[in-house]
Amino acid sequence: MTSTSNSTNRLELLLFYLGGKRRFGINVLKIKEVIPCPSLHQLPASNANILGIAELREETLPIIDLAKAISSTQRILSEEQIRQGSVITTEINRTHQGLWISGVDKIVLCDWKDISPPSSGTGISNYTTGVTLIEEELVQLIDIEKVLGEVLGVKSPRKDNLDIDPFKLEAVFGKLVMIVDDSSMAMKQTISALEKLGLQHISARDGKAALKILNDYQNGDPHTMEPISMIISDIEMPEMDGYSFVTQARQLSKFKNIHVLMHTSLNGTMNMQKAIACGANDVLTKFVPDELVTKIVEHLMASPVS
Repeated sequence: MTSTSNSTNRLELLLFYLGGKRRFGINVLKIKEVIPCPSLHQLPASNANILGIAELREETLPIIDLAKAISSTQRILSEEQIRQGSVITTEINRTHQGLWISGVDKIVLCDWKDISPPSSGTGISNYTTGVTLIEEELVQLIDIEKVLGEVLGVKSPRKDNLDIDPFKLEAVFGKLVMIVDDSSMAMKQTISALEKLGLQHISARDGKAALKILNDYQNGDPHTMEPISMIISDIEMPEMDGYSFVTQARQLSKFKNIHVLMHTSLNGTMNMQKAIACGANDVLTKFVPDELVTKIVEHLMASPVS
């Protein structure tokens, strides 16, 4: 399944149901395909949120009951209910999985500026990355990364031994990096990587807030403000996505040459090409700490001071 949107600040959402009349959404770019629920095989002592595993195209995928995972419901689906549902197969943060849903509605096109950050809360609201109004109905966008990371404990592959040249560590020590990401989990992971390198950071939860910070730097006194040496930005964010943020940041004279690394859960050549076209220097799929650290050092060694 591929997106047909060419606008830098628009996205396609797949709307779906989780057992009731209320609709939820997920970015089409995170979806490989949507299929009728395949035959499932049970695993003993598996996570309570996993309905079973399925063999799809010579790959074994866990099939997650998405409603149960985000709402902590104790419901038990009958075999007939499971068969009548659908499965969204996804590739996120270098992992593959299937998400069981009760039904598919349709794909809609919307603007990132029309997606608002979620209000703090519990239950399903705690696993929402944004909300938007579609056909006079408030639709919540599910934070799939959080479901995988916090609810199911799915971790990205990583190496614990970071091999960085001490000379390079000394050269980048103390520099200021901007992080732009609406995911609290991704923000913590990125800050941890920066701290390992002895770097300072400034953060924003979406492109709109980040652009305001850059405008303050653009108009501020350079003698009193620590220069920003690099920007690490997510792509999917409410109000202003990473593509639009980088495009507008490049229009500011102080930041027209700054190194920008797009750090995203979205995989694929199309996303990389679009990010580069918008002004990013590089793209990295989340989240492998040693790869991120290597990219940061590599960029900072070549980065002009803003």
